Amino acid sequence: PDPPGPNQESVWNYPRPPALEPEPRHVRIVFEGRVVADTTRAMRVLETSHPPVYYLPPDDIDPDAVQPAGGSSFCEWKGQAAYWDVVGPTRSAPRAAWCYPDPTAAFTPITGYLAFFCSAMDQCTVGDAVATPQPGGFYGGWITPWVVGPFKGGPGSHGW
Repeated sequence: PDPPGPNQESVWNYPRPPALEPEPRHVRIVFEGRVVADTTRAMRVLETSHPPVYYLPPDDIDPDAVQPAGGSSFCEWKGQAAYWDVVGPTRSAPRAAWCYPDPTAAFTPITGYLAFFCSAMDQCTVGDAVATPQPGGFYGGWITPWVVGPFKGGPGSHGW
């Protein structure tokens, strides 16, 4: 693990199974130049070797910016995920958001909350920091200056 500096946290100190906690900072998502989500009520999931995944309450998401998409996936900790397309005036980001309509008991506080792939958005911010996407195409963590890795998702990390 990379050693954390002052005011940083290591993803290697995150628990397994993952933990869910409120995110006190302002979270904002921009797609095609418009704000699609803006909240001070986000929750974050912390899992060993992953940067946090931010889940936003549906009331703080522009309903015109998302539409249900086909397909699903299964998380051993959270349950069955449903996917959403993020849509803008001239393009869309297929399956760029997901939620757990009926999560496991430990994750019921995020029922219906949406998480977004940072890589598919114009900009995702937490507080004053612009987030960068977790490496790879499967995981949806957001990397901010206060989180250190290395992070699962990059080359050679499949077996972590």
